[in-house]
Amino acid sequence: MGPPGAGKGTQAVRLRERIGVVHLSAGDMLREAVKRGTPLGLAARGMMERGELIPDDLVAQMVEERLRDPECAAGFLLDGYPRNLAQARRLSEFLEKSGRRLDRVLALRLPETELLSRLTGRRLCGTCGAGYHVANKPPRRIGICDVCGNELMQRADDREEIVRERLRVYTTQTLPLLEFYRESGLLFEVDATGTPDEVFGRIAEALEEVPR
Repeated sequence: MGPPGAGKGTQAVRLRERIGVVHLSAGDMLREAVKRGTPLGLAARGMMERGELIPDDLVAQMVEERLRDPECAAGFLLDGYPRNLAQARRLSEFLEKSGRRLDRVLALRLPETELLSRLTGRRLCGTCGAGYHVANKPPRRIGICDVCGNELMQRADDREEIVRERLRVYTTQTLPLLEFYRESGLLFEVDATGTPDEVFGRIAEALEEVPR
């Protein structure tokens, strides 16, 4: 868990490599659905561009279908789901019925000023998918991809007005999840400031405390 720009995707990939389970990114699954023009993607496209949350039932159906996949039987890492209490309760019911449970909920924390800087500065190559940041990882030529030489773009949901709306939605709808998982004894809050290595070190410490 964590607000947009806290580094969930970056850390999830590293964590997947460390513990060897399937990484399920709700955001990636939605963006792929939009790209392929599936019914879910078509329904979600406008809401994503406005920074709104996708209806719970649509996202839950997508995640639950993926969790039924045999490759998730040995374990899974959820990234960007659940995002509100309704999704969390539905996930708990789904896992209980399938004889599974969550081991740990990691919540990344970062000041809003840094979140804004991280998100609004991101740039992406629409051709090869290479990622950059205007301050932290700039291309050699402004606006041009180092890998393939094509023009870089800013994701629609990384514009400042959309980022502020995404943060507002997170504060009002997702933050209550912290208390929900705190009460269940699953929550571990992680300081997401610093380098990716420093943040991952804190995450590794949190996982060492998970009962086996």
